[in-house]
Parts: sequence; structure tokens; C-alpha cells
Amino acid sequence: MSEDTSIDAGAAVATVSAEVKAVVEALIFASPEPITPKMLYKLLAEEPREDVMAAVEALKAEYENRPGLQMVEVAGGYQIVTRPDLHEWVRRLFHERSTQKLTVQGLETLAVIAYKQPITALEITEIRGVNTTGVLSTLLERHLIKIVGRKNVVGRPFLYATTKEFLIRFGLKDINDLPKIEDMAEALGFEPPAGLVERSPSEDVLPLTEEDFESGRVERTE
Repeated sequence: MSEDTSIDAGAAVATVSAEVKAVVEALIFASPEPITPKMLYKLLAEEPREDVMAAVEALKAEYENRPGLQMVEVAGGYQIVTRPDLHEWVRRLFHERSTQKLTVQGLETLAVIAYKQPITALEITEIRGVNTTGVLSTLLERHLIKIVGRKNVVGRPFLYATTKEFLIRFGLKDINDLPKIEDMAEALGFEPPAGLVERSPSEDVLPLTEEDFESGRVERTE
């Protein structure tokens, strides 16, 4: 192989790497939800998986030095988002309506579920000291929580847990990425309920039945 041919081959490899990186960046940016490695592999099926992940790692390194944007791992996937210190400016752009914001009661209930999941409505009420039926309905409607089963006790009450939407909304990689309760409460502007402590080991959970889904009270999720 001549020197010119070697140079051409090296340039071709570099071009392909640049193209793969550009495609990966475009997919992550355009996706409305965090895009997972599995989805990237599927969309770039003709590319070796190691090349796809190399592109991801290269992009993560590049975005470390960008002043306005960052690439983060959220809910098992990747997203390109604005940096936290610029959120106030972004909020000015979108003029968030007050109806889109959770109330203090909603934030407290969501925190209890996040740190104690899976948990029943009665247990949430005992921790917060007030009835939470209406708040649970709101959180379910906004897809921040879901029903994951029934507790193996008399009455077999529903058990609630957080969703992928919750991870996305709060920028968490997974549930183990939750900050300390006090830190989350301070960041969101509410006092944590006195009975709220770090998550304890979950108790036996009964699986949902077809009857639960047919009743319309439980949505099917992947």
C-alpha cells in the first residue's frame, strides 16, 4: 500500500468517526426523551457498537466545556440540556404557568413516595399527617408516580412508586441517584415531613392482576 493510499484510508476513518459522532449528537438532541444506548445501537445498526459508544464518550467530553449546554445521563439514557445555573433564563423564555407547577403538598407527597417506595396511600398519610387522595390523583395524571402492585396485608391496598418521567423531570440517572432528603427539600422549597426518613427495604409486593387493569384505575406501562 502506497503512502497516499494510507493517508486516504486514515482520512476516511476520521471522516466516518466524525459522521457517527454528528449523527449521535443529532439523535440525542432531537429525542424528546433520554435516548438509551439500546436505541442508539438500533438506529445506527450498521455501525459497530463500540464506535457508537466512543462517539457518546467523545460528545460527553466536548459538552463538559460548553458554557450553555451539558450532556447528562438521565433515566438510563442521554440528554442534551441547559446547565442548571441558566435555568432561570430558560424559565423566562417559556413563562411557566403556575398551573404547571406542583404545590407544596404535591412536592411533599412526591418526596415521601420517592424515598419510601413502594408505599401505600395510608402510609403516605401517616407520614404527612393529612389525607393525600387528591394529591395522588394529580401525581398520577402527570405521570410522576404509578401503581406498581398491592401490599400483602389486609385489604391489599395499592402501592405507589415513581416513574421514568419523575427521573427525567428531576434529572436523575436512576432512583439511587436521589440526593439526601434535606437537600431535595431545600432545593424544591419545602419542609420535609417529620416522619420521612431514607428509603427502607421494600416489603413483599403482590403483582397487579388483570382485574386491576380492567378497572381503569391502573395504566399499563412497559
